[in-house]
Amino acid sequence: MEKASNIDNFKTWLSDNDVVEVEIVVCDFAGIARGKLIPVEKFIGSLGGRDLRMPDSIFSTTVDGQFALNEYLDDLESDLYLIPEYETLRMTPWRKKKTASVICSLIDDDGENAKMDPRQILKNVLNLYKEKGWQPIVAPEFEFHLIAQQGDSLDDPSTASGKTGKPIGDKAMFSMDSLDEFEGLFSDVREYSAIMGVPIDTIEKEAGAGQFEINMQHGDPLDVADQAFHFKRILKQSANNHGATATMAAKPFPSDYGNSMHIHQSVVGADDGKNIFADDDGNNTEIFENYVAGIQKYVPNLMPIFAPYSNSYLRFGSALSSPANLHWGVENRSVGLRVPAGSSRAARRVENRIAGSDVNPYLVFAASLMAGYLGIEQGLKPSEAVDDSAYEIKTLLLPTNIYEALNDFDKSKMIRKYLGDEFVTTFKGVKQLECQANESKLTEWEIRYLLANV
Repeated sequence: MEKASNIDNFKTWLSDNDVVEVEIVVCDFAGIARGKLIPVEKFIGSLGGRDLRMPDSIFSTTVDGQFALNEYLDDLESDLYLIPEYETLRMTPWRKKKTASVICSLIDDDGENAKMDPRQILKNVLNLYKEKGWQPIVAPEFEFHLIAQQGDSLDDPSTASGKTGKPIGDKAMFSMDSLDEFEGLFSDVREYSAIMGVPIDTIEKEAGAGQFEINMQHGDPLDVADQAFHFKRILKQSANNHGATATMAAKPFPSDYGNSMHIHQSVVGADDGKNIFADDDGNNTEIFENYVAGIQKYVPNLMPIFAPYSNSYLRFGSALSSPANLHWGVENRSVGLRVPAGSSRAARRVENRIAGSDVNPYLVFAASLMAGYLGIEQGLKPSEAVDDSAYEIKTLLLPTNIYEALNDFDKSKMIRKYLGDEFVTTFKGVKQLECQANESKLTEWEIRYLLANV
């Protein structure tokens, strides 16, 4: 429950910002904000009690609104209690009324943390590092496509296709002209991000048609995951303001570039802040090698988190700046694990290039950090660094489809030990139900070639 001092902090902040309504939100498995909008007076009155509730079935919800129930989540839909986290309190800049947004933790009737809450899962992994006296640092890079909405246009109407589902703009990588065309959209992104405390860094045009990338600044994984959670809403709202849809689907156009979420990660001492991935002479440490090896060994078992939809697997091995395996190398973008060249000890890091932008940020940070932690704990050794193109290397391969990935995820005793049976079983069930719904529809290929020919 909220301590009295924290309740006072809430009251002061809400009063100082003239807040009228409050969004109380949690993050579901798909990374989507789920919650309620309530008057500020009701929100304040609820602090310290159990008036804010949400059924536990929120974590059995598929991206298309079905429910994957199991022995842990049944059709009784028991309540979980929402505990607003003061440090996540932010203004919601696009609402007409002055509205605040707050991310909530969840507890059950016994006061225990909800075992399937993605934010809590990340907290659990970070506690493993805390026990070692370490602090992980992460920085994500989001790729996305802008798609024209039916009958709408952007700042420059000539760039809109006028057809739903068509990319906007050309393939001019690093084109400043493309950024200029969408100045209004990206100005909204910058403005909203500043208001919501999301310190974005670089904005650039990527290689795909209508594809862009926005980088976030590095920091504590929980803080950065909160920022990433807000950022997805910011981006979608900014796009809507200008007649576009922003998609982070991993492969929205099968023959074009996919959307990745590269994760730069390092670990520092909690007391001295020194990077434990490099020594005083700038050489890679044994811990660094263990960490890389842990990612190589355990990410295949965690792939439903890194690639959560059938569509996600279309991105891998396309040779369009997308990895085919988990080899590593220095300044090599063909591998799954890239180490930026020339980085000082303080900046020594691993760039995990496996995740698509379609992931849940809390879960993917937890998964990558857990894999690295297990590598350190078990003293694992990585493969030899790759200097040439890794696209054709047939070792350390990734699962080729979500069914193979879900099978490995479900059977891994180590994953169940650290993420919990409740989460693994429920997450798998949600993904299976999404796959079944996807496969119940005819594809364009089936319509074109099967209906008339067989």
